[in-house]
Amino acid sequence: MQTTPITVDGLTKQFGRIRAVEDLTFDVAPGKITGFLGPNGAGKTTTLRMLLGLVRPTAGAALIGGQPYLSLPHPRRTVGAVLEATGAHPGRRARDHLRILAQVTGVPDGRVTDVLDQLGLTEAAGQRVGGYSHGMRQRLGLAGALLGDPPVLLLDEPANGLDPAGMAWLRGLLRDLADEGRTILVSSHMLSEVAQTVDQVVIINEGRLRFAGPLEGLGDLEASFLRLTDAADHR
Repeated sequence: MQTTPITVDGLTKQFGRIRAVEDLTFDVAPGKITGFLGPNGAGKTTTLRMLLGLVRPTAGAALIGGQPYLSLPHPRRTVGAVLEATGAHPGRRARDHLRILAQVTGVPDGRVTDVLDQLGLTEAAGQRVGGYSHGMRQRLGLAGALLGDPPVLLLDEPANGLDPAGMAWLRGLLRDLADEGRTILVSSHMLSEVAQTVDQVVIINEGRLRFAGPLEGLGDLEASFLRLTDAADHR
């Protein structure tokens, strides 16, 4: 597995009079799961969208392996991203949805079978997505992200709405992927959802960096998270 770090350097995004992200700098190392944390509206999704070339930075750089996403020769095979559970049409069967994504990604149809098995969706592959539970939709989104066997994964709130069994499954999957040397950035607005999953944390609030380092560096996790984000609504 090629090692591909993420570098965010002085990243800033201004939407009119609103500064969504301000002078944000941090690194995400291969082989680790990094939690990207902050309350809703902190700038996490905007940052992820800049990493994916969906939003142009006002200043600074968001780099994948030293390059902007749009400069990567095979972006979908370098970065797997889930910004929502799945964009699949509810009337489409899961296997057909992944076959379309495989064509766009430029990978053989056999990868569809591989990721369905990896994500535990083989038996449900012929079902229409509209009949999927929330947890199954999360799995389908991850299956699509993994089609290109990418060294980098960007996941926006992947644990949102999962039950305890789903959380345990997600932790195991992400740990296995990180152990293969992948660079994994997982955003969440709840530290408690990812505390058992991540190795490193990057905490932002109001678009600014509040902390970046190992999870152990936070000490009393919840108290430190609340202090760093000034998130009164999490109390």
